[in-house]
Amino acid sequence: MMREWWRDAVIYQIYPRSFQDTTGNGMGDLAGITSRLEHVASLGVDAIWLSPFFTSPDRDMGYDVSDYTGISELYGDMADFDALIARAHALGLRVIIDQVLSHSSDQHPWFTESRASRDNPKSDWYIWADPKPDGTPPNNWIAIFGGSAWQFDPIRRQYYMHNFLTSQPDLNFHNPETVAALLDTMRFWLERGVDGFRLDTVNFYVHDDQLRDNPASDWTDFPGNPYEAQNHIHSKSQPHNLNVLRQMRALTDEYEGRMMVGEVGEMGDRQVEIMGEYTDGDDKLHMAYSFAMLSHDNSAAHFRRCIETFLKAAPNGTPSWSFSNHDVERHVTRWAGKDDHAAVAAQSIAMLSSFPGSLGLFQGEELGQTQTDILFEELQDTANIAFWPDYKGRDGCRTPMVWDAAAPNAGFSDGTPWLPVKAPQAANAASGQEARNDSPLHHYRAALSQRKSEPALRMGTTTFADLPEPLLAIHRTHAGETITALFNLSPKPQSVTFAGQAAATGPQLATIAGDKIALPPRGYVFLKSKTAPTLTA
Repeated sequence: MMREWWRDAVIYQIYPRSFQDTTGNGMGDLAGITSRLEHVASLGVDAIWLSPFFTSPDRDMGYDVSDYTGISELYGDMADFDALIARAHALGLRVIIDQVLSHSSDQHPWFTESRASRDNPKSDWYIWADPKPDGTPPNNWIAIFGGSAWQFDPIRRQYYMHNFLTSQPDLNFHNPETVAALLDTMRFWLERGVDGFRLDTVNFYVHDDQLRDNPASDWTDFPGNPYEAQNHIHSKSQPHNLNVLRQMRALTDEYEGRMMVGEVGEMGDRQVEIMGEYTDGDDKLHMAYSFAMLSHDNSAAHFRRCIETFLKAAPNGTPSWSFSNHDVERHVTRWAGKDDHAAVAAQSIAMLSSFPGSLGLFQGEELGQTQTDILFEELQDTANIAFWPDYKGRDGCRTPMVWDAAAPNAGFSDGTPWLPVKAPQAANAASGQEARNDSPLHHYRAALSQRKSEPALRMGTTTFADLPEPLLAIHRTHAGETITALFNLSPKPQSVTFAGQAAATGPQLATIAGDKIALPPRGYVFLKSKTAPTLTA
């Protein structure tokens, strides 16, 4: 049986609003994405993931959908989408699209009908509940963007639930009609030729139908966002969620080679355990990712714990690991010091390529892109404005791609970009990296090429060597061959001694003399051997 393509795929996330503008309105569009797909293909990735481009009032940058089968005029039309699919497939790229199914926009026709009365055909398509006798919300659930997770509606004289903005009411997955309607929208895109789905907030679909209060989380200092002060055991991650995932899997299984990767929004080790629970076996998600590696913790112990926790929870499941995306600060800014952004970029793709499962890349990270400092007057991500300035929102990672340092707005747009292109980001433009063999761009291509050429890195079993911080050593073994990847995660030199027959292979930043490996700051090396070498620090 041929191995499924998604099990070790590299998926490149495109944020359409910030990739390439072809109209001069300062917003990226579908035609712009199509025009830049050769760059994406040149990296050696297997698929692209498109963040939402659907019809939306844009209260949350498209993650508030008002038509699941429509395309926002900001991005083009269905002909533009079809052209994008055709070009991607011609370049050997599969296309995965976002599905924001846990909630819709409050401007979706379904919600308009649902709120009109308590007895209309869609009255139970969203989560409605009566106030307490004193008029307060049904329970203590909190929204991620601040305040109660309940909004009072004077028409029905009930509260509706929203995990995010008040303009993003949650759909009721306890209602089979709701689930069937959402599956129909997914089928629409499968028939259109998409190769899979990225499922937003996949563990938020089902809520506790008894609406029990969430208990307090185990906090010491009260968090900056009260959402983190609760343990959300009733408002998400419910057992019935698995039944919904099984229905989605049955749908995608009707189409050859299609897949689903789900985003798990949880805290602590529980998020990795849910990744395993949702992907174990062959009847739920194909893959899942969480925010575990999208954090500020870049210790060797953390990476090892994430991977080992998943493998224990789902020995037959497939994880998806990434370091950056559209929701978090870029990882080179999170993890690097003042002067080693490029070194962290080079090491991080080498490290990511050694991990089991599929990999996710976010546009611009192949350029070593850094987080943009956004001023209050430049803010577009108003969903998080309540937490300014302690949390400045997600705009800093969503600023436009930089293609040509000599062009206006670094080649993104001839107009005024929706978010600014600032000098520190323009300095990382692709045009200046093509001719530099030591650029992050070339490191990404080299690391992904090595992963593709070494079966052990894609299909191998995974074990770790016991080394002290800041050293991480991962063994990948397949068909009698072991690749050992060794990383110095610090800005200070480290040395390691190895015993056994091993030879350096692929990209590296280290010096080997006899049985000694000298790792410079952010250094790394790949060793090939028949059996895993013994490493000591």
